[in-house]
Amino acid sequence: MEVTVSRVQTILEYGDLYLTEFPVGLDPHVRKVIECIENHSSKVCMIGIWGMGGSGKTTIAKAIYNRIYRPFISRSFIENIREFSYRDRRHVHLQENLLYRILKSKFKVQSVGMGRTMIENEFSRKKLLIVLDDVNEFSQLENLCGNRDWFGQGTVIIITSRDVHVLNRLKVNYIYKMNGMNENDSLELFSCHAFGDPKPRKGFDEFARSITAHCGGLPLALEVHGSILFNRTKDWWENELARLQVFPTTEVQNKLRISFESLCDDMEKDIFLDICCFFIGKDRGYVTQILNGCGLHADIGITVLIERGLIKVGRNNKLEMHPLLRDMGREIIRQRCPEKPGERSRLWFKDDIKDVLKRNTVRTFFI
Repeated sequence: MEVTVSRVQTILEYGDLYLTEFPVGLDPHVRKVIECIENHSSKVCMIGIWGMGGSGKTTIAKAIYNRIYRPFISRSFIENIREFSYRDRRHVHLQENLLYRILKSKFKVQSVGMGRTMIENEFSRKKLLIVLDDVNEFSQLENLCGNRDWFGQGTVIIITSRDVHVLNRLKVNYIYKMNGMNENDSLELFSCHAFGDPKPRKGFDEFARSITAHCGGLPLALEVHGSILFNRTKDWWENELARLQVFPTTEVQNKLRISFESLCDDMEKDIFLDICCFFIGKDRGYVTQILNGCGLHADIGITVLIERGLIKVGRNNKLEMHPLLRDMGREIIRQRCPEKPGERSRLWFKDDIKDVLKRNTVRTFFI
């Protein structure tokens, strides 16, 4: 009888997670991931969702969760795992969090090892749905779901991360890469936020398409810029478009900058900034040779940047980067010396270069 009551209480607690006001273009992503889950339905299935900041990983994970959670005996969605910064106890706190969400009882975990044992003992015969959102360290996964034997058959574990290396180390069954939204979906999402309608208002079509192009298919940027421009005049739109060519939007940049700040050392950061300014569209081998000659270990560094979604290798082995990531990197450099281009570590705008050479204000840096 107690088991039946507990089961009924658990079912009644189930509810959909809030996604977003305008779920444009979600369904194709959701269907592809669910198809992969169904192919591994008899086993413990681990799915990774990988992409740059603001690409919609969390929203997609929530949409998948809402679509499939009902058959599971219990479920947990732990959001923003990156933000769990409790020093020595951070993994213990995560283990306590997971145990509570699944079992609806509080547990005092004395050590990481004890937490791993408790997870195995409590979960090994249960079919669970677990979503771990924004994981940035393998140790987080190692101590929450490091062994498939900890979970009952049919368990599904979905992990979102900006770092594909973390997902590969866990040996997930499938990694779904979040690419940018296509042109039509981008315009629709932006228009929903800017006009409250899927199409641009009459007379604003050209402005809307220009700003949409600037966003490069990044859902976060489309939502932010659309909200900023909601119910604004044409003059405001024109000024905003001009401003974007020089000053990136703070809310978007702060989200993207998390990936830059999480790089392991200054060498990786220097390689990223150099590519932002000088090497987009250049051959990977050529760039590696140049940066190695500058004392940077670019063979390793470029690989790390690719794994973190900060750059990618396109056709003919050319390095590519999302334009908003490029703008973020250049803004980091500009902010260090906003009024004195000659004191910046790198120069890329031709007007700044002309001014520095004309005034002879260049400063030598040893990086």
